[in-house]
Amino acid sequence: MDIVVKGRKTEVPERFRKHVAEKLKLEKIQRLDGKVISLDVEVSKEPNPRQADRCDRVEITLHSRGPVIRAEASASDPYAALDMAAEKLDARLRKQHDKRVVRRGARRTPAAEVPDAVPGVATLYPDGGPVPTAESDGVPTKKIGSLEVKGDGPLIVREKTHVASPMTLDQALYEMELVGHDFYLFVDSETKEPSVVYRRHAYDYGVIHLNTDPMVAEAQPPAAGDTLGG
Repeated sequence: MDIVVKGRKTEVPERFRKHVAEKLKLEKIQRLDGKVISLDVEVSKEPNPRQADRCDRVEITLHSRGPVIRAEASASDPYAALDMAAEKLDARLRKQHDKRVVRRGARRTPAAEVPDAVPGVATLYPDGGPVPTAESDGVPTKKIGSLEVKGDGPLIVREKTHVASPMTLDQALYEMELVGHDFYLFVDSETKEPSVVYRRHAYDYGVIHLNTDPMVAEAQPPAAGDTLGG
């Protein structure tokens, strides 16, 4: 496994790349997580002079055959930011390792079994029919990712697709902490519906559950040749 260091809107000097290799010890990381696939380090710089105390930002992303672990930090120089991000990564790796040892043997649904565990997860309608397209009204349409945007429309700057394995609320909170985000989208293993956990003030957490509207789910477009009057 190699460490990939890249800059976003900034150049990464060779001296910093060597420092990354010295700071992030691969042997130590692989001892804590033997299923590591890749380790990415992204460096970016904030040009706003009012944010000089945190103008350099370092984000470390560890991909493995388990949950993704991410750590990021900002400081007045990239070396300090790397040191703080590396400490966060180490803490999250140890937390994952300790939990794996305690809960060894617990089985999670493999990604390949998600369609069987969550009926209809890959379809937009219960009958698997395509989404009807709006009729053209003369406004130019352009393609942005998987979306068709009419006119100027909203600008999609990033689009991501993730495989969602059903999990408990406790596991969702745990994985949210691993990536260091304030929210986490998951499929609830009990309801088989999408849910979101999020961080509130005073170290509290919240959860939002989505339930399929039965009236919408049961609505079917009339078949060709059918009449409304019977």
